[in-house]
Amino acid sequence: MPRSSTTTLPLIEPVVPQRLERPFDDPAWVFEPKYDGFRGLLYVTRRDCHFRSKRGNVLRRFQDLCHWVREELPVKEAILDGEVVRGNLHYAAFDALWVNGRDLRALPLTRRKRVLQRVVQATSTALSQVFTMEGRGCDMLRAAERLDLEGIVAKRKPDPYGPDAVWYTIRNQAYTQRRDAGSCSAGRDGAGRPSLRPSRSLS
Repeated sequence: MPRSSTTTLPLIEPVVPQRLERPFDDPAWVFEPKYDGFRGLLYVTRRDCHFRSKRGNVLRRFQDLCHWVREELPVKEAILDGEVVRGNLHYAAFDALWVNGRDLRALPLTRRKRVLQRVVQATSTALSQVFTMEGRGCDMLRAAERLDLEGIVAKRKPDPYGPDAVWYTIRNQAYTQRRDAGSCSAGRDGAGRPSLRPSRSLS
């Protein structure tokens, strides 16, 4: 198994979603907002931390954020998957792949998310957990459209993390923001960060 050159953790190939044109509802799937940020796997050990892009490159421009996130993690070793959200800069995690020596990739998505919930502290300012909605992709896309987010991601609940996982991205066709604008237009939470929950009722 390949190892990171700067840590003792394995290098993990991220799951890449396929494009899908229309949203759908299905109780066997979960749906998450998709931000126009930078996809990054977070590698943390006692001595080091860094983000890696989906192509495996170290994202050195976010090194300060990486150290900030490490200070807020209650574990000594982890690999998380998520996105560096621009604007009020923070890391929005949506998956836990490795925690304190335990490889979680063979677990179903729903179990990995429960582990992630224990890793992400409610009081954290540099790290947040991406909001997840079960079964209601059409409602999630409507919320993304109201918040002017890039779109949503659909993930099958029982899948492990790896080449057998099925993920889809569904774009918000009315999306108006651009990455080079340097800000995130999502709703804001009490700390001024982009809100991970829709700002209005989904019902």
